[in-house]
Amino acid sequence: MARIELQLAHSYARSVRSDADYALLPLDIVFEDGGAYALLGPSGCGKTTMLNIISGLVTPSHGTIRFDGADRTRATPQERNIAQVFQFPVIYDTMTVGENLAFPLRNRKVPEARIRERVGRIAEMLDLSAQLDQRAANLAADAKQKISLGRGLVRPDVSAVLFDEPLTVIDPHLKWELRRKLKQIHHELKLTLIYVTHDQVEAMTFADQVLVMARGRVVQQGTPEDLFERPRHTFVGHFIGSPGMNLLPVEARADGALWLDGQCLGRPDALALPAGPLTLGIRPEYLRLAPAGGPDTVPATVSQVRHLGTSQLLGVRIGGHEAKAHLPAEAAPPAEGALVHLALIGPHTRYYRNEELIG
Repeated sequence: MARIELQLAHSYARSVRSDADYALLPLDIVFEDGGAYALLGPSGCGKTTMLNIISGLVTPSHGTIRFDGADRTRATPQERNIAQVFQFPVIYDTMTVGENLAFPLRNRKVPEARIRERVGRIAEMLDLSAQLDQRAANLAADAKQKISLGRGLVRPDVSAVLFDEPLTVIDPHLKWELRRKLKQIHHELKLTLIYVTHDQVEAMTFADQVLVMARGRVVQQGTPEDLFERPRHTFVGHFIGSPGMNLLPVEARADGALWLDGQCLGRPDALALPAGPLTLGIRPEYLRLAPAGGPDTVPATVSQVRHLGTSQLLGVRIGGHEAKAHLPAEAAPPAEGALVHLALIGPHTRYYRNEELIG
């Protein structure tokens, strides 16, 4: 395993004239030895480019990448000792499952006894033990991808194992089980794992640290709890959560009061906000219905009620803006079109200026 340091930027263009020409804007990131990381973001945000730079498939146009302090910017994937699992299975159909798992070890002249022990252990972790003697060509796509995962995990001496959306071809009902197994494998084998995905559920259930990416840069790195409770950028608040954070344009006045469309929302107790236009962020889980006429409440009109089984999702209109609120499943929901009152200011409310968190 290795400690991986990235101090670099990358552009596929021959000449760089603006930030838009960068696939990765200048960044300074450290992946600690033995950590489980996820690169999370929409298509085109730069996460696969970063993964390919780590693996050595792409050389950064600016800067360096270091493994345990040694410069590996121009080293090959073999020299970096990287294992990579791609979006679609990469296996040998003419080999058995066991031969596929053993191939990376035999290619490095590992003793046969050690190969049998390691293949058996990885096969057991991935529920492949009963299929070790089957030809890979006869297996379903999800089983083939499990073999591909096993080939990436079987070498105990790799610097890191990189995953590029590896569960795309997996049936939905198996994805949860495989995410759980990858988490278990990480805890048992202490491998450095870096996982690319656009799926927040995959990222939040797999990784100890999630790097949220947008437009070629990392906008926040943190634990899943950090990203949910204290998004440092409005993009993170919107992208994380189902649905994402409510983001409302407000005006902070000199006396500390917040206003939205001519309605006073109240004053945050513990935070001195700069006067001027801000964005108020509150997650649907923390947006509360309040008694009519109560202090620091704002009227809203119910636009939609959706029953989700374990909860209810309320759509409301506050002035000219839409927001969402989660209600307990057992709560009596207001009717569509009803007037309700909401408390927007509380301990879980966040405030942003120029998309960045205040405080």
